[in-house]
Amino acid sequence: MKKIVLFLIIIGVIFGVKATFDVKVGMCLEPQAKSAYLMDDDTGTVVYALNENKRLPIASMTKIMLLDLVFESVESGKLSLDEDITVSKTASGMGGSQVFLQADKSYKANELIKSVIVASANDASVALSERLYGSESACVDVMNEKAKEWGLENTLFSNCTGLPKPTQYSCAKDVAKMLSELISHEGYFTYSNIWLDELTHPDGQKTTLTNTNKLAKFYSGCDGGKTGYTADAGFCLAATAKRGSMRVVGVYIGGNNSKQRFSDVSEMFDYAFDNYQKKIVLDKDRQPKEKIKVSCGKVDHVFIEPKESVFAFLKKTETSDFKVDFEYCDKLSAPVTKGDVIGKATVYKDGVEYKTVELVASDTVEKRTYGDVIVKIGGSW
Repeated sequence: MKKIVLFLIIIGVIFGVKATFDVKVGMCLEPQAKSAYLMDDDTGTVVYALNENKRLPIASMTKIMLLDLVFESVESGKLSLDEDITVSKTASGMGGSQVFLQADKSYKANELIKSVIVASANDASVALSERLYGSESACVDVMNEKAKEWGLENTLFSNCTGLPKPTQYSCAKDVAKMLSELISHEGYFTYSNIWLDELTHPDGQKTTLTNTNKLAKFYSGCDGGKTGYTADAGFCLAATAKRGSMRVVGVYIGGNNSKQRFSDVSEMFDYAFDNYQKKIVLDKDRQPKEKIKVSCGKVDHVFIEPKESVFAFLKKTETSDFKVDFEYCDKLSAPVTKGDVIGKATVYKDGVEYKTVELVASDTVEKRTYGDVIVKIGGSW
């Protein structure tokens, strides 16, 4: 077996074949796609890349950016999950994947969002875009603005559905970034794990919703993703899986058939979980809280803690040395509010700066009043 693996590696070097081998002898990662990308969600560390910056049509994975905007609007209060949205004739007439929304009828925003995430509904996508920005074209403008904001240099949108248009494209790396942003919204997971559901229309008719992402049911740890298919784009999939504290994001563009995309992305996930691990370097919940002196306060000190934990994404065979340096404000005066930034913690990996996190106040210290001074003086007599 070892001779076979060595032979394959030599052949790969000679002919320029790109393949990734894991620590398990004989396992080779070669997704059958035009482009693919696999990364750690927390640190963005790349595990595997194949033509990751190549501009390609991405079909319904386009809806990932639309959903990013939807959940931003929900969290900011611009869109309520319970509000009624009237579906236009334009939205109801969209072809491709759809849930057969009825024109001039109202549906809850919650139901439209579910239809997009679970069933990849084009009609629900356009209805949401019109509700948020007045028209699909206006929504596309915002989608492109967001792409620029996130530094997605190989992405351009022409619609919010992913239906074929020669003027729109993205790449595996950019899609991974979009999905990573989407899964940062906790509300997304309310829908992404639904396997089978129904949409009840205003006239009582029902449409069955089946999750297009088969890995949500058949891959342990997969809790989100978006499929896509058109003749130009081929079979596509962006998905995420989490086991323990480790979450990975995989993107697959331009596959030849549906079964292969799910199989290949499953292998990509297996590769990550078999060969990498998350190591906690700074634990905000267990880090001993430092006591910092505060002047002019009702109390003379405040405790501080890291604003967030720091994890390292490492190969299981990798050994690295991590150290943490803490810096605090030299002079701190009341009032101090819980959550105020009063220092920073810098993590070093093998002597090189790895990540910096803020140190914040664990509680509030109010400013001392004249009455407090009098009481204190009186208590000392």
